[in-house]
Amino acid sequence: MKRTSLFVGIYLLSAIVFLIVSIPSWLLDILLAFNMLVALIVMFNALYSKEAMDMNSFPTILLMTTIFRISLNVSSTKLILGTGDPGNVVRVFGEFVGGNNLVVGFIIFIILIIVQFMVINKGSERVAEVTARFTLDAMPGKQMAIDADLNTGAITDAEAAQRRKKLQDESAFYGSMDGAVKYVKGDATAGLIITVINLVGGIIMGVVYMGMEATEAMQTYSILTIGDGLVSQIPSLLISMSTGILVTKASKELDLGDSIFTQLFTASGVLMMSGGALIALGILTPLPIYIFVPMGAAILAVGVSARGKESLGAAKAETEVEEEEAEEVRKLENVNSLLQVDPIELEFGYGIIPLADANQGGDLLDRVVMIRRQIALELGAVVPIIRLRDNIQLNPNQYIIKIKGIQLSEGEILFDHYMAMNPGNVEEEINGIPTFEPAFHIPAIWITENQREKAEALGYTVVDPPSIIATHLTEIIKAHIDELLSRQDVQRLIDNVKETNQTLIDELVPKLLGVGEIQKVLQNLLREGISIRDLITIFEALADHATVTRDPDVLTEYARQALKRAISNKFFMPNETTSVITLDPKVEQEIMSSVKQTEQGAYLTLDPERTQKIIKATEKESSKLENLGKSSIIITSPIVRMYFKKMTQEYLKDLIVVSYNEIESNVELQSVGMVSA
Repeated sequence: MKRTSLFVGIYLLSAIVFLIVSIPSWLLDILLAFNMLVALIVMFNALYSKEAMDMNSFPTILLMTTIFRISLNVSSTKLILGTGDPGNVVRVFGEFVGGNNLVVGFIIFIILIIVQFMVINKGSERVAEVTARFTLDAMPGKQMAIDADLNTGAITDAEAAQRRKKLQDESAFYGSMDGAVKYVKGDATAGLIITVINLVGGIIMGVVYMGMEATEAMQTYSILTIGDGLVSQIPSLLISMSTGILVTKASKELDLGDSIFTQLFTASGVLMMSGGALIALGILTPLPIYIFVPMGAAILAVGVSARGKESLGAAKAETEVEEEEAEEVRKLENVNSLLQVDPIELEFGYGIIPLADANQGGDLLDRVVMIRRQIALELGAVVPIIRLRDNIQLNPNQYIIKIKGIQLSEGEILFDHYMAMNPGNVEEEINGIPTFEPAFHIPAIWITENQREKAEALGYTVVDPPSIIATHLTEIIKAHIDELLSRQDVQRLIDNVKETNQTLIDELVPKLLGVGEIQKVLQNLLREGISIRDLITIFEALADHATVTRDPDVLTEYARQALKRAISNKFFMPNETTSVITLDPKVEQEIMSSVKQTEQGAYLTLDPERTQKIIKATEKESSKLENLGKSSIIITSPIVRMYFKKMTQEYLKDLIVVSYNEIESNVELQSVGMVSA
């Protein structure tokens, strides 16, 4: 156990012991002085802390000091009633602080109680209560702000985690302070009750057991009682002040002394007016002129000096600005910031700003966060930070999507409208503004809020503007997710797998494959919509076959075959017969005969006219599936799949090419056509 922990334990245990065991007066003197010291340390720490969270253990400190102080109060009561000698500290407080006068001491004690109970405690309790309520109410908004900053790249993951922890600590602290202030309030009440008991009990003990006269007993025990009350209430008052200071701290930029001085004694106009008012009061009224006039003159002089400093500071600031501007002109332009390209950008006109502004009820930032989570779950790839920014050069309702600084798509929305799309079974038309859904280019209609219920009742699919933008952004990211997967991203994925499968990674990287080669394999998988979440299976397939070949395209085929369960679940319906088209074996043989192997990889040398015939035949057969409302899936032999996909991907982007080795044995297929040319 640490020494500090041991000291805290002894401090708290001694408070419990003092409630039970009587202690001598000399020890009580030491403990009362120590109690005063603790109260002073707590107060000055509260005064000079930068922010309230610098003393996040204050609620516990408050509880412990309160219990310790009450235990000393009980011990002094035992000595007052039992021996009439509670020690020098209590007697000095009663005689010196109270002026050795019963009435004066009693009045001072009552004033301390009133100040502590009615002013400091009451105010601190209210401030703590309101602060706790507003802190807890503001938590969701602050959490959203942290997520928004993280999503826009303003902060890193580590900074976001640190901010979230601080937010949780603040809510716990202010919630605890709301209850802990009650300790101080109860302590003041208990001190008043104990004082009354000491006074009454002391007089009875003096008269009945010690044979004193009533007047003598009242004089003796009243002084001791008042001393005991003062010696306990002054530390209690210091702790109460500490509580008030801590819960009213508003800024952490300056310490309290600098903050107070800066706010009160730097405004020259205020100081000069205040000094002039004091001088006028001293001259024009019977108030002591020798006090008011010198004090007013001093404040007036401070104001004049402050005005001179303000003028000098303004001139200096203006000079610094001019020098900075001149320096900017002289120095070479810093082009580093201009060289950076954001992976994904969403720019929008000023009319769409309310959708991205959480203060105006917009949830576009939250949707962007959900897009990253959705793609991570669906494809296993981490989407880079998506930059959202307004662009005054765009039309008010226009937005554009950029990948690596290049605009790839755009759209336009009506902020206060909804988009209604006919899924194909709606017969009755609804009035609106004709348009096209930007992600899939489906005919749609802009309708108003009043038409929404009617459109949904008729069977239209109705979506709001944020959903339109989010869907469009999602589709663009999915279509280009392979480009967004960088080597650094791949290294992070490798590191994640290494935490639980170190042997696999040690075997694969860098002995068999480099990070760049693994990146190409993962990009090939993502390009065809294959999830890379199951990295262990992918890496094991690569480790098994990288000893034979390091060609990323060939390794991709091995990885696909290892992922055949996932591919089957993605493209084929379970317990249903899936309609597909096949590739004529003669065409397959023709394609394989035209493959040329080089050091840079394999490529097709097929005649362009022949290539076009195969592509047209493929398009004709795949249209049969499209007319049935089904996905265009073509089945090939494993050795041909990647070459056929490369040949058709520029012309038939939605065509799904799967080899026989990538299909589970329980999948039922039905061929509805064959590509032959």
